[in-house]
Amino acid sequence: MLEQLERHKIIAILRGIEGERADRVVEALAEGGIRFVEATMNTPDALGMIAKWRERYNGRLWIGAGTVMDAEMAKDAVKAGAQFLVCPNTDPEVIAYALSEGIGVFPGAMTPTEIVQAWKLGATAVKLFPSGSLGLAYFREIRAPLDRIRLIPTGGVNLENIGDFLRAGAFALGIGGGLADKAAAAAGRYDEIRETAAKYAEKVRQHQSGSETRS
Repeated sequence: MLEQLERHKIIAILRGIEGERADRVVEALAEGGIRFVEATMNTPDALGMIAKWRERYNGRLWIGAGTVMDAEMAKDAVKAGAQFLVCPNTDPEVIAYALSEGIGVFPGAMTPTEIVQAWKLGATAVKLFPSGSLGLAYFREIRAPLDRIRLIPTGGVNLENIGDFLRAGAFALGIGGGLADKAAAAAGRYDEIRETAAKYAEKVRQHQSGSETRS
């Protein structure tokens, strides 16, 4: 999984999109080139969506659970088929459980102390959160001394700055509304979601090949 995440870079976050709309959004994301999708646990029927997507996209997508805040949620998510867990916080029990199940776990942390503690507990990578408020400058500063830790900035990443985050050393990026747009889903504009996903995937390819252009 880590090799694939390092290659594809983007974790699409679906929060508050339900039922057929969520299914259509995931389909559009997959068609656009996204390979990692996270259903947040505070979305109605998140467990049902995870189970359905695991079966439907087995071998094509990596399906994870987000907003996993305690061990009980982690167990429910893994039982449903989650292949990785993403958390807003760092809970030692969640990390220990994920490690015992052999799946990826990305706990949330903000400060240097929190980041290092999460890493020492065995985090697969550490979700830098809230990146939307902290910004690119904070990520650059925090990564300078912590460059051995896999960091996943989450929040505030868009088509204009994704290249900057990648060049600054982001192992991967968590992207929510910029990819899984609630308004577009509500209006049935799934082609728009697919096209946006393709643009993000192309940005990653350009970075990986060294052919990206800087604005």
